Amino acid sequence: MLRPRLILADEPTGNLDPRTAGQVLTLLLERVREQRASALIVTHSRHVAESCDRILTLTPQGLE
Repeated sequence: MLRPRLILADEPTGNLDPRTAGQVLTLLLERVREQRASALIVTHSRHVAESCDRILTLTPQGLE
């Protein structure tokens, strides 16, 4: 991986077993911190969302 300022991740742990999902999430968050980057992560996983600094939820009314 180069040194992007923004990392886009669409369901990065979606179809992974819990152990591998944890490893992927840890690696992703470490890279974000080390490179002082931002990440936009789309997920249905509450666990993944709770690992983020800010959570936006898509509702019928829009982003909340």
